[in-house]
Amino acid sequence: MSKDTLRFNSKTIHGGQAPDKAYGAVMPPIYQTSTYAQTTPGGHQGYEYSRSANPTRSALEQSLASIEGGNYGLAFASGLSAIDAVMKLLKPGDEVVSTNDLYGGSYRLFTKIFEDFGIKFHFVNMENPSEIEPYINSNTKLIWVETPTNPMMNIIDIQAVANIAKKHKVLLGVDNTFATPYLQQPLSMGADIVMHSATKYLGGHSDVVMGALIVNEKELANKLYFIQNASGAVAGPMDSFLVLRGIKTLHVRMQRHCENGEAIAHFLAKHPKIEKVYWPGFASHPNHEVAKSQMKGFGGMISFVAKGNNYDEAIRIVENLKVFTLAESLGGVESLAGHPASMTHASIPKAEREKVGVVDALIRLSVGIEDKDDLIEDLSQAIG
Repeated sequence: MSKDTLRFNSKTIHGGQAPDKAYGAVMPPIYQTSTYAQTTPGGHQGYEYSRSANPTRSALEQSLASIEGGNYGLAFASGLSAIDAVMKLLKPGDEVVSTNDLYGGSYRLFTKIFEDFGIKFHFVNMENPSEIEPYINSNTKLIWVETPTNPMMNIIDIQAVANIAKKHKVLLGVDNTFATPYLQQPLSMGADIVMHSATKYLGGHSDVVMGALIVNEKELANKLYFIQNASGAVAGPMDSFLVLRGIKTLHVRMQRHCENGEAIAHFLAKHPKIEKVYWPGFASHPNHEVAKSQMKGFGGMISFVAKGNNYDEAIRIVENLKVFTLAESLGGVESLAGHPASMTHASIPKAEREKVGVVDALIRLSVGIEDKDDLIEDLSQAIG
C-alpha cells in the first residue's frame, strides 16, 4: 500500500515520512546544524544552509502537505510570518478581500504593515459569499478567509468562495487553524493556499510557535519558497521536531476536543446565566448546514457572553476559573480561556470589534482534552 493512499488517521503518523537514511531512525532526527559539508562548491546532499532547508524541517513539510492533501508544505517561524509571506506575493496597488471577523494579529499585519506599502484591504462579512463580489475589481489579487472565524465561530462556505475566486482569477487563501486538516481540507474545496498557526492544534502541546503554508501548484510553491528563503522566517529544527511529533496524535486529540467542545457548548447553552453561545454545531447557527457539509466535526473552540453583557462579569468569570487557564493561544491539550477584547483582538479598534460581535463581555474557550465533567464543573463554579 502506498503512503499516498493512506486514510487521514494513518497519514498523521506515516504521511510523507520514511525512516532516516543514516541509521533508520523511525522519528526524523533533530538536525541541529546551520551548515553542511560540501565535497566541491555546490556539491552537497540536498542541504547547504539551514535557512534554505533543513532535514528535520523537510520531514515536517512533507507531513504537512500529506495531511492537508497538498503537494508542497512550508514551515515558518510563526503563523503571522506565514501570512506575511503570502502578502509578499502582492505589490503596491493590489487589493485583498478579507473576512471581517478576523484574528487580531492578522488584522494588525494587514492594516498596520501592508496598508503602508500600498495594499488595500476590504473586510467583508463572508457568511453570505455573495457579499464578496462587489469588492472585487481588476486590482484584486487575493481573497483571505478564516473559517471557523476567530472568535465569533462564523462559518464561510469555502467551495462557494473558491468558485468566486476562480471566476475572477484571484488567489484564495484559507486560515485553517481552528478546524485543522482533521476537520476540513480547503485545498480539496478549491483553495489555493492553506495557512496554519501550527502553534495551535498541529503542535497541540503549547510548547512551540510555528506557522505553515500548504499549496498544490508548483509555481506558487516556488514563489513562496523564494520569499521564505529571502526573508528568513523559517522554523528551527527543534520546533519542527515538536510539531511533527504533535501531528502524530492530531487525529486522536481532535476527536476529544470535538467531544468535549460539544458537551461544554450544550452546558453553556442551557445555563441560566449565559446569554449567547457561539458554536457551529448548534442547528440554530446561521451556517450550521455549511459547517456540516464541509467539516467532519465542530471543533473545540467556543465563545460565549454572560447575561447582562457586562465587562466586569466576564473578567470575574475568567479570573475564577481553576482548570481552564487564563492565557493567550489555543489548541493545546489543556483548556484555555481568553478575553478577546483585551487579549487576542485588542489590536482591533473597539468600534470595529463590536461591529462583528466582539463585545467587551465576550469570553473565548479553547476546550482541551481533560475529563469533560471536570471542565463543566469548573465553568459552573466560575459562572456561579
